[in-house]
Order: sequence, then C-alpha cells, then structure tokens
Amino acid sequence: MWYNNILETIGNTPLVKLNTITKGVPGTILAKIETTNPGNSIKDRMAIKMIDDAEKSGKLKPGGTIIEGTSGNTGMGLAMAAIIKGYKCIFTTTDKQSKEKVDALRAFGAEVIVCPTNVEPEDPRSYYSVSSRLEREVPNSWKPNQYDNLANSQAHYESTGPEIWEQTEGKITHLVVGVGTGGTISGTGKYLKEKNPNIQIWGIDTYGSVFKKYKETGIFDKDEIYPYITEGIGEDFLPANVNFDVIDLFEKVTDKDAALMTRDIARKEGIFVGNSAGAAIGGLIQLKDKLKPEDVVVVIFHDHGSRYMGKMYNEDWLRERGFLQDEKLTAKSILAKKEATEIVTLDATKSVLEAINTIKSMNISQIPVTQQGMIVGKIAESDILTALLENPGLKSAPISEIMTATFPFVDLNTSIDKISSLINKENSAVLVEDESGKIEIITQYDIINAISG
Repeated sequence: MWYNNILETIGNTPLVKLNTITKGVPGTILAKIETTNPGNSIKDRMAIKMIDDAEKSGKLKPGGTIIEGTSGNTGMGLAMAAIIKGYKCIFTTTDKQSKEKVDALRAFGAEVIVCPTNVEPEDPRSYYSVSSRLEREVPNSWKPNQYDNLANSQAHYESTGPEIWEQTEGKITHLVVGVGTGGTISGTGKYLKEKNPNIQIWGIDTYGSVFKKYKETGIFDKDEIYPYITEGIGEDFLPANVNFDVIDLFEKVTDKDAALMTRDIARKEGIFVGNSAGAAIGGLIQLKDKLKPEDVVVVIFHDHGSRYMGKMYNEDWLRERGFLQDEKLTAKSILAKKEATEIVTLDATKSVLEAINTIKSMNISQIPVTQQGMIVGKIAESDILTALLENPGLKSAPISEIMTATFPFVDLNTSIDKISSLINKENSAVLVEDESGKIEIITQYDIINAISG
C-alpha cells in the first residue's frame, strides 16, 4: 500500500505509555505522539482542514497566497499542504520563536517575516497585525487565522478525539493539553465529553498568559500579561477556538519547569519532543493529587524536539536564564577555585617597549589593553614579534597601533565546554565580570586547575 501524497499520512499517531517521568503520578499516563505527523506536529491536522474548508468556500483560489501568523508548527503544516496544492506562503512569527522553526519554514519555500514579541496584539508591528495588513495588500491571498477559524477545533473533533477514544477503548478519564490557539483542547475535548461527560479536560497555561484567571473569574486581566519564554502555549488575548465550557481547569507552569521537563522527557522516556510537552507533563505532575490509580490520562505531545535545539536542548541557553544548576563547571566555579590575583592590563597609550618589558617581567604571553579603564583589546608576544620584524621602529609607538581584538567576554553561568571552545591559538583566555563587577581572566591553566582540583 502507498499514499498518493504526504498529506494522506497526517493523523493516526501512536499512543505511548510513560513509564519513568511520571513515577509517583497515580493512574496510567499515555502520551499522544503527534511528532509522527509528516510536519512533526499536531498542527498538520488543522492546517489541512483549514485549507480544505477555504477551498470549498471559495476563500482560497487556485494559485493563491496563504498568509498566516504562526509560531512555526501551523506554518509547517500550511507550507507542506501549499506545496502539494500549488499555493504560495507568507508567514509572520515572533522573535521569541526558535531559529530552527523559522529555518524549517524557509526550507519549505515560505517567506518568513519576524516581528517583535513584546508588543500588544493591536500594535501594527505585532505578528497578528502584520499578517492582517499583508492579507489586505497581497492580491489573491487568504489568511487562515488559526486563532479564530473554527476549522481548527473541528479538525481535532473529527480526528484527534476519535483516535484517542478508540486507542483507549473509551477508558480515558483525563485529557491534558497545552493551550495556545485552543483548537486541540477544545475540539478533542468536545468529542470526548460527548462520548463521556465525566472525562476531565485540563488545560496547561503559562505565567504571562490570561487563560487561567479568565477561566476562574471571567475577568480578562491585562496585568496578567507579561513576556514569557515557553513556546506554543498561553496567549495575551482570547482566541475564538478556546472553548472555556469544554475545559474544566487550567494549570500554570513556569518557564523553567517547562524547559527542564522538556529535556527530561527525552532523557527519561526516549521521546524527543518540544517545549509544550514539557509544560504539559509539568502541569500534570503539579495536579497529581487530583488523580486516582484507576485513571487513564492522555497527554498531548504537540511537536518535535529538533525545533528547540538552540533553546531547551542547549545547556548554555538554559544556564544564561538561570534554569540549569548542575555539577558541570561554569565560569563562576572556575573563578572560585582560582587563586586571587590582580589582572594585569596595559593602557593603550603605553609603548610597545613597555609592553615587552611587562611581558618579560610578569612571564605572561598576552595582556588585555585598556582605554579609560575599559578593556578594548589585547597584545600578545606574537603580535609584537610580527610588528617589529616588519618595522623595528615601532618600539616607541603606542600599543594601540598593534593591539588585536579583546579576549572574548563570558558571563558567570557560561559552561566549561563553551569557555574551552573560546580558548584557542588567537585567544589564550576569556574575560568574565564577577559578582562585584570586577573583571577577571580565565586561562587554559585555570580550567585544568579547576578540573583537577
């Protein structure tokens, strides 16, 4: 048997029991692995449904241009369908989204416009506003508007819900889903509640989003809105696809917990998933006291980990945000093991001869160069030798004439791996500002000393 095109492979994703990461959580915990869709995310389902509906209604005409604001996954589904069906794509996204997502959209031939995250939805610079403006300006274009297009929810009512019901043989008691556009949780939840009204539908939200408070109080509180890192869930407005009547409760998960849990799913279950899956498992663990041993819980794993290699799966990215505190050496711990010494510097106005004398007397090979107290470059034995071989008269010239770029700066949370990669034949050291604001230097010797110590 074969498929006529890649779009026919969307859906029928596996349900996999989680065995390690949810230890201590009562019940049977099953993950719906949406990464097996051809675009590696659950958004393939609603992308093709929105296009099919638009074609039937005449909103999307042959040779047209699809314009959408997307965090990446919906764009991938739309771009894939556009290739098969002969459409062009222009996507707007935010600077919060991972580079991998943007690169993937461009790989499918889409034009991608990156817009600022930290603006109101109504702001003309927001990715919502830019996509709406382009729809008005580009001839023969159509904007799916995944937030308010109810084909989004309908796709999950028609496919995701029935699949889960059949795969669990109707035994599902709880559905746990990260909520962004609301289509997945609302459509799937509606179908499941029609089959069994006692099934609990739990939405996972993030701090900085309005959903949880709105569900609990009916108040849209702008004070709840602030920038957050977690991708794919939470919103600063109320999409039409979020059916609050279907969702029984919302649970908020911090950026840190979502990021670290994302990595843990890969390490403990061997399932390579994205940020919203980490948030969903984090939320489930926070809600474990509401579960019983006989419960059957389905958690949606929305997308693939390959789209987060520069973020949740990058240790330096995690450390820069204070999310990772592990045993691996960092600049801070290297400095703590280093003997206290004053960093030797030379002012840029000093002569080359003075630099030679300092290097000889201090028995060092490279010195940071300062200008008005700021480090602006470095001078090395090899720089001096090369300069003097070309022009012996440079001995009396200021070192600013022959200095080279400064040593790389790192912060206190930078890992030993990153520091080691920065130390090479051009740079024998890195610079770091300690907690008191004092500039310190870390050499290869300091790294070796910290490891062996």
